[in-house]
Amino acid sequence: MNITMLDETLLADLVADLPRAVRLQRLVRTLREGFRCGAVCLLRLEEGALVPLAVDGLVREALGRRFEVAQHPRLATILASRRTTLFPPDASLPDPYDGLVEQRPGQPLHVHDCMGISLHVEGEPWGVLTLDALEAGTFDAADRTALERYALLIEAAVRVSRLERDLRALRMAHQDSGLPLAAPEARDILGHSAVLLRLLRELDVVARADLPVLLSGETGVGKELFARRLHRCSARHAAPLVQVNCAALPESLAESELFGHVKGAFSGATAERAGRFEAADGGTLLLDEVGELSLPVQAKLLRALQEGEVQRLGEDVPRRVDVRIIAATNRRLAEAVRDGSFRADLYHRLSVYPVVIPPLRERGSDVLVLAGHFLEINRTRLGVRSLRLSSEAEETLLAYAWPGNVRELEHVISRAAIKALSRGARRDDIITLVPEWLDLSGPVGEGASASEVPGGVGEAASSSLRERVEKAQRRAIREALDACDGRWAAAARRLELDPSNLHKLARRLGLKPGR
Repeated sequence: MNITMLDETLLADLVADLPRAVRLQRLVRTLREGFRCGAVCLLRLEEGALVPLAVDGLVREALGRRFEVAQHPRLATILASRRTTLFPPDASLPDPYDGLVEQRPGQPLHVHDCMGISLHVEGEPWGVLTLDALEAGTFDAADRTALERYALLIEAAVRVSRLERDLRALRMAHQDSGLPLAAPEARDILGHSAVLLRLLRELDVVARADLPVLLSGETGVGKELFARRLHRCSARHAAPLVQVNCAALPESLAESELFGHVKGAFSGATAERAGRFEAADGGTLLLDEVGELSLPVQAKLLRALQEGEVQRLGEDVPRRVDVRIIAATNRRLAEAVRDGSFRADLYHRLSVYPVVIPPLRERGSDVLVLAGHFLEINRTRLGVRSLRLSSEAEETLLAYAWPGNVRELEHVISRAAIKALSRGARRDDIITLVPEWLDLSGPVGEGASASEVPGGVGEAASSSLRERVEKAQRRAIREALDACDGRWAAAARRLELDPSNLHKLARRLGLKPGR
């Protein structure tokens, strides 16, 4: 290892004006090159679990995992010590990255070097940094000492990112003194695609504006999670977020549920009860599936929004409430206004700031990050050693249209894991899911034509799933090249692929001559 060169690179990245995610990714890549190892992973401690923030040398799906410390003794050992921990090649403790290393996906790490160190920020445990080499004896005493030095740089990088975040919050606080100093970071919305990151930046800005927001998107895109982020990043984050499922409200009970009632207001009203508006006073009210409300209830909801007050059933005196409204729907409300099933005045009151949540098929490789998250959940739920995707299964997930979006992906991964066990996979093995277990030859997604999606009616009925996937990949690559005037690097960016991986895929698909 060239210590001087490594020091210079790490320090340059530390002081450079970089986005936090880019800075951390460059740091782990530099450490992997400097220590000549197979994989480096930076994980942050969150409520008893270690969550990967940046990886190099692990499969992409690893970014979606949560490693519960209590279930991973190697990570627990690293976290418990302030010094470098080096595990011998014959260590009996299970490796959390079994089957997740790029060089040997799906294979156990029986003989290799593994070392790691805990990271602390402002005196508190922050996370861990782990390094894995595929050959025993790669790490020596000098490497252990060096890792302790570089851990200080990683901690400094975290502090720099925190200072930059706080500085941005202070600048915004000058514009609105009621803002919190810094909004907590959300870990429940997973992904790194450009379209998602743009949306999250937009939401972080509108969250502080206290405007009504209308979240629209297909079923299963996770509108509730985005609503929770809006609340968490707002000045109201210390007050409650109250959710109402409008689709589940019978018209006869909707008014009572929203606005409350007094004792004796109707048959069965045996006690006074506050409604959801009062429960959310000072905070945020999420009206989920707002497009399902009946017209009479819409009229009463409009009055509450216009006047800023509610009146309990059976009560004469209105009550003032201070509530921020977030509405969510999978319906096209503008069309509902035109056909008369939704009030135009309520629509304009709710959609002061409309936000469209992108479907999963438009989020590129985010599907693999989310798949990794669901794989880890099922690994824990089913009690298996390791659960991962084959490369063919990854391609299948990327090519599918996802009509049910994230919710469908969750169910697909759960079913595939159960199928693997039912067909003879052992819980103490590394279980690799294959395309046949995903069973993704179903309906095409909304917004995608049958000729564009594997399994569409334009495909020959006799085509195998792999042939359909490859046909879709060829079409996507050709379209990207056409849009980028034949420039492969630009096409790779458009497809959100590493250029070298795009060239390999194109050669395998017969779009480029082999070497």
